Amino acid sequence: MEFSKDIQITIEPPACNESVYQLYEELKWDSLGLTANELQKMCQQSWYVLYAYQGSELVGMGRIISDGVITGLICGVGVLPSYQGMGIGRKLMNGLIEQCDRHRIIPQLMCHENLESYYETSGFKKFTIGMARARKEG
Repeated sequence: MEFSKDIQITIEPPACNESVYQLYEELKWDSLGLTANELQKMCQQSWYVLYAYQGSELVGMGRIISDGVITGLICGVGVLPSYQGMGIGRKLMNGLIEQCDRHRIIPQLMCHENLESYYETSGFKKFTIGMARARKEG
């Protein structure tokens, strides 16, 4: 499918902070049990965030965590399942990469192995292994 012209990509956050929460819920990304307020704070503290809307509905987003000098970690790029395959994720990725390029930041990301070929089409190359430590409860 082609990118839908009625999808708007913007830096404007949703009017309702429940929107990001609903997106994360639908994508089954909220394994940490975060609240809508915590997800709003996550977005506010990110270096750069892009949102995709159809009308007033948040249908996708992506963000960059960065020091603003050397490296930017692209993360949280997701599109509602009913809007996937329309080029929205690609448009979000291109916007995030362009932001890094404007500031001479090296864009990096971590992804599941099954998404490796998708990100290679944006010029990313596998360069190391990624590791994570489970979050401590309490």
